[in-house]
Amino acid sequence: MINIIGLGYIGLPTALMFAANGVEVVGTDYNKVLIDTLNSGHTTFEEEGLDELFEKAVDCGIKFSTKYQKTDMYIVAVPTPYDKYTKKIAACYVVSAVKSIMEVCPKGATVVIESTVSPGTIDRFVRPVIEENGFVIGEDINLVHAPERIIPGNMIYELEHNSRTIGADDVAIGEKVKACYASFCKGEIVVTDIRTAEMTKVVENTFRDINIAFANELAKICRSDNMDVYEIIRICNMHPRVNILSPGPGVGGHCLAIDPYFVYAKAPEAAQIIKLSRDTNCSMHHWVVEKAEMLVKGIENPKIAAFGVTYKGNVDDMRESPAVEVIQL
Repeated sequence: MINIIGLGYIGLPTALMFAANGVEVVGTDYNKVLIDTLNSGHTTFEEEGLDELFEKAVDCGIKFSTKYQKTDMYIVAVPTPYDKYTKKIAACYVVSAVKSIMEVCPKGATVVIESTVSPGTIDRFVRPVIEENGFVIGEDINLVHAPERIIPGNMIYELEHNSRTIGADDVAIGEKVKACYASFCKGEIVVTDIRTAEMTKVVENTFRDINIAFANELAKICRSDNMDVYEIIRICNMHPRVNILSPGPGVGGHCLAIDPYFVYAKAPEAAQIIKLSRDTNCSMHHWVVEKAEMLVKGIENPKIAAFGVTYKGNVDDMRESPAVEVIQL
């Protein structure tokens, strides 16, 4: 049996996917209202294909509880909030989950951290709390990091088809966890060490943030000389080795707007492009507002409608949404 801790945007689809593919699963969350909702037969957020997956998982016997279970494997998918001023991650929920696991787990249990963490988080926060409680890592508890790799709006497909990274202290434990994920994952599953797994997740999202920043910078350049940035990008993308993204009001979501800061924090003096990209994308909120103000200049008591408040289309996720920033400004 797998006990999945945290049933939010990542934990719930992951729990359902395991269960729908024949794995015994208990999903645990401290939020009793959420657990009651799931036990009453309803999902807790909108996502294409989630309701159908939920029905299949329920038919296969998935259970939901506020209590941690005694089992051989735990997957921690709790939130990892960050401080908007220091740009540092708060590992408190992960640490709290690990402490609760230690109260019930048998000797030799495997704890898989799926929550997105900054590089070094497991060494700085998770290992010490395990050792302080008298557990020997590698004997009493096996630590693994398997960062999630899905996007709201296409979660179900990506859970099944995206490649995965399994970071483990012990290759044998990593292979065991790999076999578990292979129950539903059709993508390539790579086993590596924990620090590499931590870094690869945030580097992937940093790469995307940098590419979005380039598109947003192009929008500013083209607007300054009255050129059509979309036409320019369309033509440039006809080149076989060019794939410029579309500009927008900024970057949102729990990953792209946050993870680059974790990479930057590792070596600020070297991460100049990363910092400039973050600054560019953050500046788009103000840039959009400036253009809107120009359009309504001279109109008495102008009214402005904002179409779309979530951080991207066709999802109900408002985390770090640039639209919220634009509306407030």
